[in-house]
Amino acid sequence: MAIDMNFPLSNFTLLLSSIFFIIFFSLLLKQYYKNVHKNHITKKKLPPGEMGLPWLGETIEFYKSQKKNKLFEEFVEPRIEKYGKTFKTRLMGEPTIVVCGAKANMFFMSNEFKLVISSWPTSSVELMGKNSIMEKKGDIHRFLRGIISSSLTSTSLDNMVPKICNTIQSHLYINCTSHGQVDRTIKLYHLTKSLTFKIVFECFLGIVVKPGLLETFEGVLEGAFSPPFKFPGSKFSRATSARTKVQKFLVEVIREKRNEIEFGRVQNEERKLDESLLSRLVKAMIRGEVSEDEVVDNVVLLVFAAHDTTSFAIAMTFRMLAQHPTCYSLLLQEHANIMSNKRLDEGLSLEDTKKMKYTWQVARESMRLFPPIFGSFRKAIADIEFDGFTIPKGWKVLWTTYGTHNSPEYFKEPQNFDPSRFEEPVQPYAFIPFGGGPRLCAGYQLAKLNILIFVHYVVTKYNWSLVDHDEPIVMDPLPFPSKGMPIKISPKF
Repeated sequence: MAIDMNFPLSNFTLLLSSIFFIIFFSLLLKQYYKNVHKNHITKKKLPPGEMGLPWLGETIEFYKSQKKNKLFEEFVEPRIEKYGKTFKTRLMGEPTIVVCGAKANMFFMSNEFKLVISSWPTSSVELMGKNSIMEKKGDIHRFLRGIISSSLTSTSLDNMVPKICNTIQSHLYINCTSHGQVDRTIKLYHLTKSLTFKIVFECFLGIVVKPGLLETFEGVLEGAFSPPFKFPGSKFSRATSARTKVQKFLVEVIREKRNEIEFGRVQNEERKLDESLLSRLVKAMIRGEVSEDEVVDNVVLLVFAAHDTTSFAIAMTFRMLAQHPTCYSLLLQEHANIMSNKRLDEGLSLEDTKKMKYTWQVARESMRLFPPIFGSFRKAIADIEFDGFTIPKGWKVLWTTYGTHNSPEYFKEPQNFDPSRFEEPVQPYAFIPFGGGPRLCAGYQLAKLNILIFVHYVVTKYNWSLVDHDEPIVMDPLPFPSKGMPIKISPKF
């Protein structure tokens, strides 16, 4: 029997032709929409600026200036002078609009979730956690933020102050006692890093710090802004390994806390007094409101958000006090007045910290000149009309602390150290070391307490002097004094 090959072959040819046509048509359609989108963008009035090299853009210049802690002087300010307070660039492969000034800060911070969303580098998201409040929006963001805020009410802070006082005094005694020497040289920044880490863990979260835990956490931070490549020996690979160790530790702690709460392994009275953030998060987990991964990721994020930035703020406060003896005299008098109304062995209260008004002015002015963060990235979720320009959907937006902190529009003679400028209210969104809007740092009240109480015990119980008044400040990835800020310190009595 003869086999008819014509019919199947015709079908096969038709099939191939159809596939080819579909692919060809799809490519044409894709190119058409690409051109339409490109024309749509080019027809709009984009901010002025240079996009730089393909993909890289101006990333190299950005990182060079950031590394030297001269992001404003060498990157932002020259472009403001050339293009204005809103300009375009390309950073890390993304078209980016840099915005400066209180008006811009208020617009973008208050429109979080409406026009923009948080947009951190891939490496930061993976290491901090995809389930952290940093990545959440809407109801779950509000819910998690509410749990954190509930641990920082006036009552909670009042109960936390004695714990912070004891932790700080003990830490200072161990590290600053002379042991027979006239004075002792310590690295203040390193001392405050280990101290704030302990305060966040033990006073705020209710987790006992184990040896080596700080070093492991710092290993995670090392890769937070590195390229997300996991080849052996890379920063990101090492950071990922450290993150795995942190996660294992926290999961054990969380499950132990859950057992304590569920099976009554602690007394009822003790359970009532346990107002730590970890307990609140675990109780929410038991109720099915959050997952274990969400508890882990939010603890990791809060530790990083709190201890490095607070340590830098404390270090810069002491640097400024050392360089401005008149300000130091005024601050000392404020703390002497607080001590005069207390017994010799009586600790501080939350009310005492509210009397440290000049101290907080000094700290705020130090953070204005040396912001603990350079700014933050957002992503446009719709075309945005701002400052007479269009920011296309999908583009990044970068607001910077430097763009307002260094502006004479908001701060007269901004290069000068002048705590008195904070005697009067500052224009909203002009002073933003803690961000603003729905993304305002949830733990800023804890940071404020850490700074004020630490300053109190150092200036009232120790003599100290700065070793290097001109120590360079560098960034990797956050700012820090390059030598650890050595000071000579000895007890007053």
